[in-house]
Amino acid sequence: MFDLKQIRNDPEAFDSGWAARGLDPQTSAILAKDEAHRKMLTELQDLQQRRNAASKEIGSAKKAGDEAKAQALMAEVNTIKDQMARLEGEAEAAGRGIEEVLSGLPNIPAADVPIGEDEDANVKVRQWGTAPALDFEPKSHDDLGGPRMDFEAAARMSGARFVALKGPLARLERAIAGFMLDLHTTEFGYLEVVPPMLVRDQAMFGTAQLPKFADDQYRTTNDFWLIPTAEVPLTNLVREQILDEEELPLRFTAYTPCFRQEAGAAGRDTRGMIRQHQFSKVELVSITTPDKSEEEHEHLTACAEAVLQRLDLTYRVMVLSSGDMGFSARKTYDLEVWLPSQERYREISSCSLCGDFQARRMGARYRPAEGKGTQFVHTLNGSGLAVGRTLVAVVENYQNADGSITIPDALQPYMGGLNRIEPAS
Repeated sequence: MFDLKQIRNDPEAFDSGWAARGLDPQTSAILAKDEAHRKMLTELQDLQQRRNAASKEIGSAKKAGDEAKAQALMAEVNTIKDQMARLEGEAEAAGRGIEEVLSGLPNIPAADVPIGEDEDANVKVRQWGTAPALDFEPKSHDDLGGPRMDFEAAARMSGARFVALKGPLARLERAIAGFMLDLHTTEFGYLEVVPPMLVRDQAMFGTAQLPKFADDQYRTTNDFWLIPTAEVPLTNLVREQILDEEELPLRFTAYTPCFRQEAGAAGRDTRGMIRQHQFSKVELVSITTPDKSEEEHEHLTACAEAVLQRLDLTYRVMVLSSGDMGFSARKTYDLEVWLPSQERYREISSCSLCGDFQARRMGARYRPAEGKGTQFVHTLNGSGLAVGRTLVAVVENYQNADGSITIPDALQPYMGGLNRIEPAS
């Protein structure tokens, strides 16, 4: 969401930002609606003042014994009440209309975000590690998983884009999640949370999954939404709150299942675990002040990178272009891990700075240590990491010629003494 006052003061900046997102100019239409709405509010205020004045005049007329004047004034007051009731309804509808327009517009990109239509305009920031030089033809993770990565059983009960992990692969997913949580909580200062996985409309609106992306989500018959990411409940922990500056930054992490319909992903990654309707993720969320949010963005991204480094997985960091960023983001770093079977890098984490975009929708503020009043917090989120995709990366990068999978050193303490997964039979 956006501050209408800021749009009035600098409409060119907003149109320029939305143009970078591929949108036509928006501010003329917004400001026309805003002017009409404010005109209604002014008219309401004038009518209120006249009603108050007429009400006083009624008393004076009755005191003076001028019953005709008193009756005329009472008739005027009744007319004003009818006018106000009509105008209040129109003003309320106009205000909702403006909010609907604003809630459907994406965040304005930061000044240093590369301008472009899609992923082709993304820019590599850095790379870590060297892709392993395998002396055999690498297999894909679904081939390596065999019956322990059971897509057929999952399809029989749930349809496409689901998987049932069994035995050592189920243990491996749990190990990856435990390793990530321990790292983020013991070394990087994140507070572990077990959040609700069913949320109401206002929570989804707060992080901007609604209204624009309703078709990508799963909704229950009693008006709950299954979370598409733990970003939703973790960020909403501060909704409608006024925090003290001394409390910030707040850093939360959670390991949850995530549910997405992938409505816009037909035909993409239909094999394997890359794009599923249900998947697990360790999420990172930060709440901070505007002057510290860019620094916090680097910190959050570094925490996600540390997972890949401890697992010795080759990856690169890309800053996303204006046309490839998510709806809520001002700036996003994507971490892309190397997958040998595809001979390319695939996204495993997106780390986004949202500025005050989500905070305005949630009513999340803080009280500065100096000065008066309150300000909106800045919110950040990122995968630290997507657990299923990390499992994919581990399986493929640590595969051996015989089809076995070596367990990375960092995960062995979580595997009950297992240091190798034998080939699937």
